[in-house]
Amino acid sequence: MIRYLSLEHRFVRNVPRELEPGILYISMDYATAVHSCCCGCGERVVTPFTPTDWRMTFDGESISLHPSVGNWNQNCRSHYIVQRGRVVEAGPWSQARVEAERLRDKMAKAAHYGSETKVRSDVLQLSSERNPSTTPPTSSIWARLKSWLGL
Repeated sequence: MIRYLSLEHRFVRNVPRELEPGILYISMDYATAVHSCCCGCGERVVTPFTPTDWRMTFDGESISLHPSVGNWNQNCRSHYIVQRGRVVEAGPWSQARVEAERLRDKMAKAAHYGSETKVRSDVLQLSSERNPSTTPPTSSIWARLKSWLGL
């Protein structure tokens, strides 16, 4: 459940150690936004701005973050969208969906930063661990990925 339904933005050079709930701290110098989890658990949520992570939009009045914020490593597992300063609760994700998104993220980073070979070997290993008899070793990376995702 989301406790803070809006985030007031503050542009800062350095993010303070103690985060004020309901405040989205944005450091353009470090290309990062940081806030206290909107569920109220108090966990620090860091959203780096990179080509493969989050994008921040400032329309002159409010901030939006894309994609959604999923706190899958926290106990609360909260999931929400920050759109024009408002916090919109998003639905929970299964562990399989979280793992699939982590793999997609890893592949996007590898493609962007040029280490796709390492990720392909990781995908092959994950695929064979998950479905040893259903994924032939000669299938394409995309076929193995689809099989691993259960598509």
